[in-house]
Amino acid sequence: MKVLKAGAAVAVAVALAFTATACGSDKKADTGSDAGSSGAAKKDKIVIGIKFDQPGVGLKTPDGKYAGFDVDVATYVAKELGYAPDQIQFKQAISAERENLISNGDVKFIVASYSINDKRKEKVDFAGPYFLAHQDLLVRADDSSITKPEDLNSKKLCSVTGSTSAQNVKTKLAPKADLQEFPGYSECLTGLENKAVDALTTDNSILAGYAAQDKNKGKFKLVGLSLSNENYGIGLKKGDKDLQTKINAAIKKMEADGAWEAAVKKNFGPANYKNEPAPQITEGS
Repeated sequence: MKVLKAGAAVAVAVALAFTATACGSDKKADTGSDAGSSGAAKKDKIVIGIKFDQPGVGLKTPDGKYAGFDVDVATYVAKELGYAPDQIQFKQAISAERENLISNGDVKFIVASYSINDKRKEKVDFAGPYFLAHQDLLVRADDSSITKPEDLNSKKLCSVTGSTSAQNVKTKLAPKADLQEFPGYSECLTGLENKAVDALTTDNSILAGYAAQDKNKGKFKLVGLSLSNENYGIGLKKGDKDLQTKINAAIKKMEADGAWEAAVKKNFGPANYKNEPAPQITEGS
């Protein structure tokens, strides 16, 4: 009996040890400001916010993969922070939720056609900029009635909720435009194709990405305006200077080794997009 009891005790001890080991192996994705940015031991995942509906910039494809210039930038920066591509978890960052995702710690940083401006800098910090775009208009290919911003007066203009582009047109350039705001650019594009709206406004990089899609070729055209300068920055938690410095260093390295130019040509080249040179980094300096 004593032998049996001793054997049972050993079995229980082994089972408990195994359970403790299994529980101890669980790790959470890195969304805070310590791991990976402060020299502490890195966790097994990093969560990065991107757009899911912007072809050429940030797109989640039907097979669950991710493509676009911002995806390439995010992947490069993550690599410089010590994360391999399979350690990256991409999270959708719609325009109106970007600041909340950062401040709530849901993401480590955001690379999502995120224009740097003073209002946003009240809530988050930026690294970069890493890209300079210009606001433009996308119209139907057969529409010759819109050649300048003033032509949008009394027409239906579409953009996404939380974007600065539509407000820029509405308040400064075409105050009588009928502004329609939707959660994503894909809804605006559908409305443009169906003639529910007359124009879509946002950065020319985003518009070029949509126009370059195979299913959209010949349907739309860029008007060719430069309504504003949009310096894309990488958004991160306010006060995380260490992470800001490391991301800035990663951006500089990407530009220096040719990876930045290669990513621009790969993602925007099919639309004959004429990009600006890589902008000078100003944030955190």
